[in-house]
Amino acid sequence: MDTQLKSALIEQLLYDAPVNRPLIARILQNAQNQPVQPPKSRETLARLIDHTLLRSEATAQQVRAVCEEAREHGFAAVCIAPCYVEQAATWLKDAEVAVCTVVGFPTGANYPSLKALEAGLAVRDGATEIDMVINIGWLKSGRYRLVERDVRSVVDASDCLGGKNVKVKAILETALLTDEEIIIGSLISEYAGADYIKTSTGFAARGATPSDIALIRCTVEAETGIKASGGIKTFEQADILVRHGATRIGTSRSTTLIRA
Repeated sequence: MDTQLKSALIEQLLYDAPVNRPLIARILQNAQNQPVQPPKSRETLARLIDHTLLRSEATAQQVRAVCEEAREHGFAAVCIAPCYVEQAATWLKDAEVAVCTVVGFPTGANYPSLKALEAGLAVRDGATEIDMVINIGWLKSGRYRLVERDVRSVVDASDCLGGKNVKVKAILETALLTDEEIIIGSLISEYAGADYIKTSTGFAARGATPSDIALIRCTVEAETGIKASGGIKTFEQADILVRHGATRIGTSRSTTLIRA
């Protein structure tokens, strides 16, 4: 998207001006016409995976097994509950695997100050990536300035303790949003400092779709990452999402997914 037009649209959103719907329509058209990348190898895909275990009943032993699998297969990160971050950081101390955890999960309806506190504690314990759920209700209510402040509170807390080395992923929960809301949520989250836009928590009716990914890719800058997540069970599913523009894949089926 043209930088000047994008800046103008963000300004409109944050200062309660009418949404530039012709520009929104242009983004939608670009997403429909976006070329698809060539297929990826399983080895390439493995390096994009956030190996995920966020079940409420997950044990320390299961989290440790996820960490060892991530080390063995060269996954990008493990994504685990906050209570296991300190242990995971120890288990992965000498590995090139990031420790990712979640904030405001799964509803996103917490106080921004509480999300910032969660992020700060996670970074203190060794997290190098934070997957935060935006306030979905505020986005759908058109309270865009509050959404921006919510995301920025987590970015600022992570930067303060992590020295700008911590990556923040803003979870939109695309299953609950219209195409216009996906565009607006992506723009605001990127403007607030999020390093990635993430599609889903895995707790909604569906996860990422190729059209979600293409739409986000046509909205944000090339250097902004996109994490596809939710219901990704096969190599073919993951591959088509990457071919549409995803730069990370969040899945609990990682080891099955990369097997030939």
